[in-house]
Amino acid sequence: MSCLISCCTTATCGLCTSVASGLTNKSARIAYCGLFGVSLVVSWILREVGAPLLEKFPWISHSETHPKEWYQIQAVLRLSLGNFLFFGIFALIMIGVKDQNDRRDSWHHGGWIAKMVIWLLLVVLAFFIPNAVISFYGTLSIFGAGAFLLVQVLILLDFTHSWNDAWVEKDEQKWYVALLVVSAGCYIAAFAFSGILFIWFNPSGQDCGLNIFFIVMTMILGFVFAIIALHPAVSGSLLPASVISVYCAYVCYTGLSSEPHGYACNGLNKSKAVTASTLILGMLTTVLSVLYSAVRAGSSTTFLSPPSSPKSGAKKPFLEGEDVEEGKEKKEKEARPVSYSYTFFHLIFALASMYAAMLLSGWTNTSESSDLIDVGWTTVWVRICTEWVTAGLYVWSLIAPLLLPDREFY
Repeated sequence: MSCLISCCTTATCGLCTSVASGLTNKSARIAYCGLFGVSLVVSWILREVGAPLLEKFPWISHSETHPKEWYQIQAVLRLSLGNFLFFGIFALIMIGVKDQNDRRDSWHHGGWIAKMVIWLLLVVLAFFIPNAVISFYGTLSIFGAGAFLLVQVLILLDFTHSWNDAWVEKDEQKWYVALLVVSAGCYIAAFAFSGILFIWFNPSGQDCGLNIFFIVMTMILGFVFAIIALHPAVSGSLLPASVISVYCAYVCYTGLSSEPHGYACNGLNKSKAVTASTLILGMLTTVLSVLYSAVRAGSSTTFLSPPSSPKSGAKKPFLEGEDVEEGKEKKEKEARPVSYSYTFFHLIFALASMYAAMLLSGWTNTSESSDLIDVGWTTVWVRICTEWVTAGLYVWSLIAPLLLPDREFY
């Protein structure tokens, strides 16, 4: 196992350190995204081939007999723990960084060879940690993954409102028409997709009341969004409502498609089983979702941006006629506020590490086949609850200004 871990992690470090010297401040976020993406691939490889090797580790296997799925979960959780520690440590280090003159700003953007070594050491260390700690981390990851899903929902809400405001601010007829067309298209797509879900997850001759409830609830939520958004007291817009409706329909689909493949109401269990053959597409979707969430959340002023960061250009010299040397010295000391929260950026990746571990381990469920990923009733309810939380937060964003008129909402 040590040979396998060494090969995987060394290859990762070699790939990353080869370009470390060429990284600039602007490409630092891309580098973190690349490191996270590669770590997911390594985690997948260990999940597929690392089980028999983990059995040879006496501090992991002990004298107990475990199924193959248990060792696969161990491999995924241990690498995830290494990732979590790496990003978690950086999140703590970067607390309070508001200005680019802070020495820690260079730690965030540079020193990539040292970072690769630290990441490698943390990943290897995770494979020597007792099972009890890994078990606790697995339980903690369920909540961390839930927090990551919540952040995704908040980002989606922020994105839809920003999109709507950007087009409305143009105050031109063509943009209003575009808003109407996109909104109508999204609603048509949402309800058409919900209709398809009835065909896929309500096979004839089966009693699929739970699936019908999930799908009907999704359609009702779409109507509720439109009614509240168009209410005169709310003065909302159909664009955010339609986009959230499409998202809820998609999340409902992911939840239903994660039902156990022996479940009679899962109409896709024969034609579109989520097996290793379709894992690449699923992982690609996950990686893109994680990377977008990290970059958008880390860049958005809505999410924990430094509240007291000095504004760019806010300070000007009191005296204009100073000599060149004194002017240069003042320029060097001039405040340069950071463009996003470094702490929150790393925190998103730490939570994403937990979320990815839950996907690859089936939310630590050993009852499903080892060829399946993100399948089981735990996954189903996590997805459906995510949909309902999304709906609740969106409705709250519409009615909160009415219920709490003395507060400002952005």
